Amino acid sequence: MELHNLRFAPGSVKKSKRLARGQGSGRGGTSTRGHKGAQSRSGYKRRFGFEGGQQPLQRRIPRFGFTISSRVRERGIDLDVIQSLVERKGLTHVDPKIFVENGLAHKKDKIKILGRGEIKTKITLAAHAFSSSAREKLEKSSSKVEEIS
Repeated sequence: MELHNLRFAPGSVKKSKRLARGQGSGRGGTSTRGHKGAQSRSGYKRRFGFEGGQQPLQRRIPRFGFTISSRVRERGIDLDVIQSLVERKGLTHVDPKIFVENGLAHKKDKIKILGRGEIKTKITLAAHAFSSSAREKLEKSSSKVEEIS
């Protein structure tokens, strides 16, 4: 066997269709595009989701859901997160500004303190809302609770 004798295995390489190369090719004339219509013209592009004139899926399925612009969403922060923040930074007073500075909330968020975890140090905690379990645990640790309106 030599390099000039190498060939592909028979049937492994297909020749591509040569379209619009005259009537003798068998694919001249309409060039496999059929007669007339948008798809036979140059520059035709099928739009996304087109199903041959059938109502497309994204239009058959009804729209649903909406957002209430006046709804107030609260950012929940657990006691164990606050405890780790207090230990790391050595804080005695925690308010929404400190949560924003440490990336736990956004500037316009209403903050609600939730009851997961424990508070071991005495702190003053200011927030917009407190869950009943969080308030209980804070009072047990003799921490001061300030509710912001």
